[in-house]
Amino acid sequence: MGFGDFHGNATAVRRLREMIARDRLPHAIILAGPEGSGKYTLAQMVAKALNCLERPSGDLPDFCGQCSNCTRIAQADALGERFAEAVETRENLREADKRDTRIFVQTHPEVLIIPPDPPQMLVKVDQVRHLTAGIYYRPAIGTRKVFIFPAAAFVKEAANALLKVLEEPPEYATIFLLAENSSALLPTIRSRCVTLHLAPLAVEEIEQDLKSRADLAPVQRKLVARLSGGAVGRARSFDLPSYLAARQNALLLLTTAVESAEHSALYRATESYRAGAEGKSRTDALLFALHLLLQDLLFLQGGTPELVRNTDLEAALRKMAHAVSFEWLETAAARLGEVQSGMRRNLLRSLALDAFSASLES
Repeated sequence: MGFGDFHGNATAVRRLREMIARDRLPHAIILAGPEGSGKYTLAQMVAKALNCLERPSGDLPDFCGQCSNCTRIAQADALGERFAEAVETRENLREADKRDTRIFVQTHPEVLIIPPDPPQMLVKVDQVRHLTAGIYYRPAIGTRKVFIFPAAAFVKEAANALLKVLEEPPEYATIFLLAENSSALLPTIRSRCVTLHLAPLAVEEIEQDLKSRADLAPVQRKLVARLSGGAVGRARSFDLPSYLAARQNALLLLTTAVESAEHSALYRATESYRAGAEGKSRTDALLFALHLLLQDLLFLQGGTPELVRNTDLEAALRKMAHAVSFEWLETAAARLGEVQSGMRRNLLRSLALDAFSASLES
């Protein structure tokens, strides 16, 4: 157990370890990279290395993974599970208390995770104020406080509140901001942080790693390796059957728009995207599939078929790419962004998806 278990991006990992060794870890670090590239895992590893009680000997700092600090911090490694528990706890509160309660994940006194707060899935100003209230207290059972924002989706007031903390940070605290694209953060925040990029891994490297997944045949491993976008974490947990089901509906939305086809099949498909946690999960999968399909169409139009991810659909996608213009793809990408933004505002999912397809018809 240690940094040696982190897959890929050796340069970024080594740079962080060298910063720890020289006691020059910045007060704020942006880890930028695709979803599943290991940003959260790496931030957790740094938190363990900073607070490990039995740090292994070696040229660069590491963590044992066995001491009380390491094991308590590791309880938050499964962020999805801890997040679901926090949301459930809030749901069980009285309505008056529920409105004033924000979501946090903390399994160790010195490490606080501040996830986007549902249902809007944005970091709220009260969450940043909670960070501010605790960051200026020195660590009690560790050597350094660590605060992790797993996503860079802030409401404006929260971003401004965080900026104030970054202007006068304590020397014993580090804030991690995890983002797929660092430009999602305010320029004033970026200017006060050190940014490290986790680059996508090669398709061949991902495919080699996936040999440990017995549920995937060789042709499926090749497909998942491309669909994961170079993110080993996403590849390891990629649910191929669910993706293929979502992709079928995504293709229906696009082909209905391109061919101006009859809408009954489309309405039957989108009607199944209801409210609730399951509906949100299915909608997220559909939007992800739409995003990849539009990217593939753009790659084919741009003469770079080697970048296509949905390789098993290349023939059908080539036909569609010839039927649409670059302007159509540009409009589709913009409309998809509007749908994703609308999901945060709890718009009716089925109507939003119907409107997306209808808006692209010529």
